[in-house]
Parts: sequence; C-alpha cells; structure tokens
Amino acid sequence: MKKEFQIISELVKNNSRVLDVGCGDGILMKYLKDNKNVDSRGLEISKEKVQMCIAEGLSVIEGNAEDDLKQFPDLSFEYAILGQTLQAFYKPEKVIDDLLRVSKKAIITIPNFGYWKIRIHLLLKGTMPVNKHLPNEWYNTPNLHMCTIKDFVNFCNKKNINLVRSIALHEETVSEINNKNLNVKNLFSELGIFLVEKK
Repeated sequence: MKKEFQIISELVKNNSRVLDVGCGDGILMKYLKDNKNVDSRGLEISKEKVQMCIAEGLSVIEGNAEDDLKQFPDLSFEYAILGQTLQAFYKPEKVIDDLLRVSKKAIITIPNFGYWKIRIHLLLKGTMPVNKHLPNEWYNTPNLHMCTIKDFVNFCNKKNINLVRSIALHEETVSEINNKNLNVKNLFSELGIFLVEKK
C-alpha cells in the first residue's frame, strides 16, 4: 500500500464514518474497512472505477465532488478524505467548504508544486515536469490549480481553517510541518497531507 494511504489511515480513528471523495479503485476504502473497522462511503467520477469498487463490496456512488457533495447531509461523517485531487477542481475552495460541511474533519493530500525538482525542471528545461505524482503532460493533465504546501497552509490560515496536523512526505520519509520549517518542507517534500477542521 502507498505510504500516503498508510499516513491517512493513521489519522482516521477506528469505528468512524468516512467519506472517500475521488476514491478511485477503492484500495484505501477497503484497507480502512478491514483494518480500522470504518463505515466508509465513496464518491468517484469514473464509472469503471465505481464498478470496480462495487465488485469489491464497497459502497461507492458515481459523481463529481464539485456538484454531488451537496447530496450528503451536514456532519454525516467523522472524516472526509480527498487524495491528490484538489488541484483538479474548477472551484477547490467550494470543495473544501463542502468537505468541512459534511464531515467534522477533512484529510486532504496535495502534490507539492513547490518541490525543488519541479522548480529545477521548470528552470532548466522550461517545460512542465512529468513524474510519479504528476504523470500527465501539460495538455492532458487534470490539474487546473497548481498548489504548493505553503499555498495550502496560507489558504487555511486566511480562511480560518484549523490545521490539526500538517505532514510532509518525501519518498518514504514522513515529517511534521510547522511555521518554523514551512519553507524547507515546501522545498523538499513531494506531497502535503493535511488534517483540517473548522475553527
């Protein structure tokens, strides 16, 4: 299992209700169900992936988070998970508002566009990089709003969103992000993983 999913599972308490937004093939949902005894629901835009999840016995519906989170009642989950898809929304701010409406806490992971290898690639090659976290070319990428770890922290501070945990992931190395090391983590981390709640 991906290190990102291991970290997310550690942030989720046993026996809780979880909404996995953009759940993909359901690997994280299945892990949480089997290992944390969570009651999980999934929302996924790909019909094919929804069918894969249902075949695994997972409760997943087809839908787009920007339009379909409104069907979930307020605070119907302890956690809403949004893994590496925030940057693909037209209105990411609205999606975060909806996540924090339907759940007490949200776990949001982002590919860090401030990572030094991305900066160097742009500087030296003058083209958008393609790597394991950003596998698409510029012309077929779903990414619309490129965001850095520092951007996300600043956004939360501006919007009065409480950063309960801020975690940096570089390859297999996990570390905490705080105000003192924010610039360093922004430069040397591939992923940011954030546990957030309304203040």
